[in-house]
Amino acid sequence: MTTLGAIALPQNPPETLPALARAADEAGLEEFWIWEDCFLHSGVAAAAAALAGTGRVRVGIGILPVPFRNVALTAMEIATLRRLFGDRAMVGVGHGVQDWMAQVGARPASPMTLLREYVTALRALLRGETVTVTGRYVNLDGVRLDWPPDPPPELLIGATGPKTLRLSGELADGTILTAGTPPDGVRAARGHIAADDHRVVVFLQTATGPGAAARLTDEVGLAGDAATIAAGVRRWAEAGADAVILQPTEDEPDPAGFLRFVAQEVRPLVDQGVS
Repeated sequence: MTTLGAIALPQNPPETLPALARAADEAGLEEFWIWEDCFLHSGVAAAAAALAGTGRVRVGIGILPVPFRNVALTAMEIATLRRLFGDRAMVGVGHGVQDWMAQVGARPASPMTLLREYVTALRALLRGETVTVTGRYVNLDGVRLDWPPDPPPELLIGATGPKTLRLSGELADGTILTAGTPPDGVRAARGHIAADDHRVVVFLQTATGPGAAARLTDEVGLAGDAATIAAGVRRWAEAGADAVILQPTEDEPDPAGFLRFVAQEVRPLVDQGVS
């Protein structure tokens, strides 16, 4: 069965996040995703707040940009979230937006080399291993987490281009595809990933209510009532998406209402196959 979730955009003030997370939890939403976009919310702090105020919904960070933080710190943060909240905490990592990375003086000359070194070390740390590595970007000397998560968590990579998709298939448990990825793009991504038991998560811009179609900013997206959106979700699922995460527009007038709409109106129609 396809997982259905929704995003709380970081364009909303951080203080609104706990109430949005509770609305998602109470509505029965399966997955509640947040972003770490520069220079808005901190992904880890936002996820911790969302998880602490809920008891059922899974909370995903899509994504933590790897040039932004030392890999040992990211391992500590992921381990802490998982030990506190178990498998309700999900984390994706990725290149980040290169212009933003340049703004903070962290843009790598070779994003692919950095991502490979980073994910390899991160996974080893999360397995509780002692890691010593001398790389182009990642350098660790006998680093071991005192409180590794048990079991080691799944790790997702945000990817768009063929090289990063192939790397994700090689090193990660799943891949996050950005909004704007059409069904054919999901099929193509699956081909590049070329891995079994690999979870593909797709963000999909969605609008409902009056003027829905006019509010879409991405060329690829869904607009309409619950039946129309449910039918669209099935198209992405048939193309190979394991999870479809609906992304409201920045001008969505009722973010909490959007979460309830996804959980209570769209979800039943996806399950029932009603178009």
